[in-house]
Amino acid sequence: MKIRIVDAFTDRPFAGNPAAVVLLDSGPFPGDDRLQRLAAEVNLSETAYAHPLPDGAEADWALRWFTPATEVNLCGHATLATAHVLHTTGTATGAVRFATRSGVLVAETAEDGSVTLDFPTAPLTETTPGDEVRAALGAEVVSAYDTGENVGDLLVELTDEQTVRTLAPDLAAVARLPHRGVIVTARAAGADAAYDYVSRFFGPAVGIDEDPVTGSAHTALAPLWSARLGRETLTGLQASARTGLVRTTLRGDRTLLTGNAVTVIDGELLTGP
Repeated sequence: MKIRIVDAFTDRPFAGNPAAVVLLDSGPFPGDDRLQRLAAEVNLSETAYAHPLPDGAEADWALRWFTPATEVNLCGHATLATAHVLHTTGTATGAVRFATRSGVLVAETAEDGSVTLDFPTAPLTETTPGDEVRAALGAEVVSAYDTGENVGDLLVELTDEQTVRTLAPDLAAVARLPHRGVIVTARAAGADAAYDYVSRFFGPAVGIDEDPVTGSAHTALAPLWSARLGRETLTGLQASARTGLVRTTLRGDRTLLTGNAVTVIDGELLTGP
């Protein structure tokens, strides 16, 4: 059985966010424990498992995502990586529909190889961050938002790009917050930058101290920054050590996430999940 490691939201290897992709035969998924153990063995922020669905089903493939510690409801970079594998191996052409915990998600690959994901927009509810949030981040908070059940993160706006880039949160304190993770963001420092806003994502509670590029977080970042900047289409830079670019287009209750991907490892599982 094949396992591939794909760097997502980048056009060069060893950047963006690596995801493991395992394409299974048709039929039900293996047991959750087996899927989780392989995800822990791979030890990337996400391992994606997909199997084809029969003709007439609501989608083309069933798709699930696991961190090293748990299954998650929504993952952008591993979905992009899965679509990339399906197209580069000739397994699928055109738009691909995935049946997931977050409903049917569509991934469409363009002629240049970029992939656009059609995801639900995260509903933002402004909230007042408690002292525990400020203490965990160690930075001044401009505003904060709950991102709803599917994403499950706390979105925190900080004062400026430099603060986001240099932030060194107390990860143990972040893990104690009642959220999947914390997204921190600020407007790009320069008007002539190749991106409109920056972000970082910390998810120690789900086994990810810092995620290199988080597609699902951009379903919350898109409505925030589109409202602030007055444009539907923006580019976000996730300012992790690996960095990655996500182009976001807000379409009401749907957000389009566009990025590239590169396969860096094509290997064989000696024991299946």
